[in-house]
Amino acid sequence: MIRLDKLLADAGAGSRSQVKEYIRKGRITVNGQVCKKPEQKVSEEGDLVCLDGQTVEYARCRYYMLHKPRGVITATEDPREKTVLDLLKGVNTAHISPVGRLDKDTEGLLLLTNDGELAHRLLAPRNHVDKCYLVRTEKPLSPADLRTLEEGVDIGDEKPTMPSRACLNEAGDLLLTIQEGRYHQVKRMLQAVDNRVLYLKRLSFGSLRLPEDLKAGEFRPLTAKEQESLRNDVAG
Repeated sequence: MIRLDKLLADAGAGSRSQVKEYIRKGRITVNGQVCKKPEQKVSEEGDLVCLDGQTVEYARCRYYMLHKPRGVITATEDPREKTVLDLLKGVNTAHISPVGRLDKDTEGLLLLTNDGELAHRLLAPRNHVDKCYLVRTEKPLSPADLRTLEEGVDIGDEKPTMPSRACLNEAGDLLLTIQEGRYHQVKRMLQAVDNRVLYLKRLSFGSLRLPEDLKAGEFRPLTAKEQESLRNDVAG
């Protein structure tokens, strides 16, 4: 059981103050009966809750993929900078957080959720979740550079990077797949082979792939299949 105002807010119907106003004005029904008590307990699965006659779909955990554009910071709030949560227009972002981070000048796939347990498992180093990046470099990469990146490089931390996968696409850009998330890791890996990143885009995170038709700044909820695939990425 859950408070009516919390269910409505968690379902994205509005902020807690907004949904309390909806309730006060008689816009909310529970099983066909108008309810004017925000504190009334309702069943997430057994009760039919409607706003202005439309069923409110409740999900305890919510998942979104965002094509993060450059110039936006991976944070939940900031007094000066635009954050990734600012891009989730029309979504109740209470308790929603990004899973990991992308630098301000990096674009690409970012997962956001209020499922803290799954987020923790996806980020845990022991689970070796792949993250693939498209990297445009200042200088062409040689076969020796690719082998060095794959074997692991010294980026100034206490230990070298884990083995990765590195290859060039038809345009000569690097496709780099890593399983860690160290600070500025991709940029530091390229510095270790005497190169520099000019453009960086994350293409995938675990089994989740950035759709070609999801433009920078756009987002969408994950499908049930995508959610299940992410859970399978860290199962066991």
